Formats: sequence, C-alpha cells, structure tokens
Amino acid sequence: MNKKQPGLLSLAVLVAALGFFVDVFDLLLFGVVRKPSLRELGLSEAEILTKGELLISIQMTGMMLGGIVWGILGDKKGRLKVLFGSILLYSLANISNGFVQTLPQYIIIRFIAGFGLAGELGAGITLTSEILPKEKRGLAATIIAATGVLGGITAALLYKTIGDWRMLYFIGGGMGLVLLIMRIAVAESGMYHSIKNSSVQLGNFLTFFTSRERFYRYMKGILIGLPVWYTIGMLVSFADQFGNKLGVPDIKPGDAIMFQYIGLGAGDISAGLLSNYLKSRKKALFIFYCIASVFIILFFTQHNSSQAYFYFICAGLGFGSGISVLYITTSAEQFGTNLRASASISITNMVRGFTPLLILCFTQLRKVTGYLPGAWILGIVVMLTGFAALYFTKESFGKDLDFVEE
Repeated sequence: MNKKQPGLLSLAVLVAALGFFVDVFDLLLFGVVRKPSLRELGLSEAEILTKGELLISIQMTGMMLGGIVWGILGDKKGRLKVLFGSILLYSLANISNGFVQTLPQYIIIRFIAGFGLAGELGAGITLTSEILPKEKRGLAATIIAATGVLGGITAALLYKTIGDWRMLYFIGGGMGLVLLIMRIAVAESGMYHSIKNSSVQLGNFLTFFTSRERFYRYMKGILIGLPVWYTIGMLVSFADQFGNKLGVPDIKPGDAIMFQYIGLGAGDISAGLLSNYLKSRKKALFIFYCIASVFIILFFTQHNSSQAYFYFICAGLGFGSGISVLYITTSAEQFGTNLRASASISITNMVRGFTPLLILCFTQLRKVTGYLPGAWILGIVVMLTGFAALYFTKESFGKDLDFVEE
C-alpha cells in the first residue's frame, strides 16, 4: 500500500465528488425535462406519463446491466479505467440526447446513458475508500455526496434559467468531458495494485452466488438502498401525478426534484457527519430511515395542502433519503479488495435498476387498490425490507479493508 495516504481534499476525492455531480445532473435531468422533451417529440399528455415511466425503467435497466459490467472491469482492470470509461460513455450519450427526434431514439440513448452512468459513483467510492485512512472514509463520502447532490439542484435551476432541454443535455455531456481531463492525474489504489498481479481471482461476479453468506451480504446491500429510490424514482419523479391525486394541482416535477435535492444535500452531509460522530454506519442509517418514514407518512396524508407544503415534504423526503453514498460506502466495506468494485458498483446500480420493478409493482398494485393506496402499500413493504436488511448487516465503521474474498 501507499506509505503516505492522501487527505480529504485529495484529487481522487475531488474527481469522485465532481463525477457524482455530473452523474446526478444527468440522472435527474430526465426527471426535470421529462414532460417538455416528450411533449416536443409529439406525445400526448397520457403518453407522457406512460412513456415517461418506460424511459425511466429503460434507463435504470441500463444502469443495472452497466453496474455488473463496470463492477467486473473495476476489479479486473482497475478502478481508474472504469472511471474513465463510464464518464466518457455517459458524456457522449448525454450529448446525443440533445439531438433525439423520435421516441425510439430517446429510449436507446437513455439506455446507453444509464449503462455509462453505472460505473462512476461505485468506482469513485471504491477508490477513495481504499486510499484514505479508515477514520476519514465516512467524511470523504460526505464530501462526495454533498457535491453530487448539487448536480440535481443545478439541473433544476438551469432548466428554469435556460428552458431548453436539449441545451441542458449538451451542458451535461460537456461537463463530463471536462472531468476526463482531471481524471488523468489521479493515481490508482495502492491496495488494488498489491493484488492486481497476484494469484487472487479478481472480479468474478458469480462468486457472489457461490457462498450463501456472501450472497446474503450482497442482497442486504441492495435492499438497504431501495428506500432511497422509492422516494426518488417514484414519489418525487412523479410528483405532479401524486399532487393531482392528493388535491394539490400544478405541481412541477422539476421543482419537486430541486427541493428534494436540497434536502438530499443536507441529509447526505448530516448522515456522513452523524456516522462519524456515532462511529457507526448502522446507527446513522437507522436514524435516517426513521426520518424518511415520517416524511413518507406526511406525503400521503397531505390532502388538499398547499404547494409550499408539498414541496416542503419533498425536501423532507430528500433529507431522510440522504444516505446514498453512506450505504454505498457501507457496501464497499463489506467485501474484499478482489470483489470490492464489483460489489459497490453493481449494488449501487442494482438498487437503481430495481426502480423498474418498483414501478411495475406499483402499476399492477394500483389496478387493484387505486393510485394512492398502491403507492403507500408499496412504501410500507420497501421500508420494512430496508429496516430488516440493515438490522442484519454487520457494522463496518473503521474496518480494515486490506483483505480478499476467498
């Protein structure tokens, strides 16, 4: 390993943080421009809802598949190569999004963008976790998370300022290409270097399924993250639909996303600092689960409220869900160096990729129960599953990561 470990403000942390900024900018950009972009492509208001759900599902499916591929490459070829490849792919896809003229084109490019986006965050977290002192890993995650959340806020604000959804895609792609220049100066993880040329098997994704104990570790990492994407991918992304059902008309998804990401920024900073203060990942995650649960209840009980209160609830949902980087860090700390990138990258995107499944479950459930009951019943299941997975996950704060999976 490196004798001198970099600090919190090292270039690796900066690149990971800015990478997450661009990642979130693109990931949430579609939620911001969904209605105007699909409307410009000639879709009816009814199609904007159904095709919007389809596009989110396609993008998340791309991320789920990309998570597996980039994860394997991260362990076999190195964390930095994944950072480079993923940033390049989603930057070019982002620019291509600005040129789409038909729905099929939009679907294909969102899939490619999702595939590219899949590698950046997990690789960045893996790299910083391995090169930083163990007592600073949580603080680095806080910096990365706080910077990333600004990407969602920036997407919403730029749309309000510019109003041209195509230009926003060009801006997102351009930011990613600029980030590639910074990545060139970042050094690979010394911990990874120490096993790269050894006889240890690297990045064998099937290894997650050859041991019951390892499989349970992997699945718990996925289930812990599901509540985040229940709030982001469903409640807030389709805030206009929920607003209509709750008697709060004229809710704009872009504004809901912006307020949620303001809350996410505060939540990510608070969760990271709380984890460091408590010296426990699990306790911090449990507290934020409780906060998210309270705001989910408030979300479904705000009938005929004001728009201001609706957006306040969106910010609260964001605050309670501000655990993205913390749970990814926890996932990375659960696995050895030879599987760490495969775990952290794929878990990140399996969680995102479960969004289509959540939407599918919601679509079928609401046929039986109605729109709002279907959504809150699904929310109860997701939150209880997350609590159970967290309870059975081992504490990893301050854990020595210099080990391999047999």
